[in-house]
Amino acid sequence: MIHRQSNNPKRRIEPVGSLTEKDKESLLAVLLYVGSALHKQKPSNYGFHPPVNPRAHKSLCDDKRSVPLEEARFLFQAGIQKGMVSIYRQGDFPKYVWSVDGQGEVYEAKLGSDGFHGYRLNQENEAAMRYIVLQEWNAR
Repeated sequence: MIHRQSNNPKRRIEPVGSLTEKDKESLLAVLLYVGSALHKQKPSNYGFHPPVNPRAHKSLCDDKRSVPLEEARFLFQAGIQKGMVSIYRQGDFPKYVWSVDGQGEVYEAKLGSDGFHGYRLNQENEAAMRYIVLQEWNAR
C-alpha cells in the first residue's frame, strides 16, 4: 500500500534524487538552525532569553530528553544531506527539514524569520507524518 505523504502540501518531502549534491551543499552553506524557546522545556545550551517559554499548543523537542544545540544542528544537517526537505519553498528555501535521531525519534524543523526551529513530532495528530518520515529516512 502506498501512503499519501501528507494532507498538507507544504509538508511533502522532495522525491529521492530531486536534489543534487550541489543543491544540498548550497542549502547546508546558507541554512541555519537556531531553535526556539517556544519548543523547549529544558534550556540546554541555546542561550534563549527567557531560557524557556513553551506554549501549550506547540510540540516540544525536548519532552523526552534534552537536545543540545550541537545535536539539533547535526540532525538538521543530516536531514538536508538525505534530501529530507519539503517541496514547498519560502523564497529559495524549503519550509521544512525532517530528521530522525538514533532512538528513532522524528524531528521537524520549520523555517522562521531568523532561521529554523525544530520540534519532535509527538502529537497524536502527527502519527501519519512520523510514519512517512521514518519510511523515507530508512529508504534513503
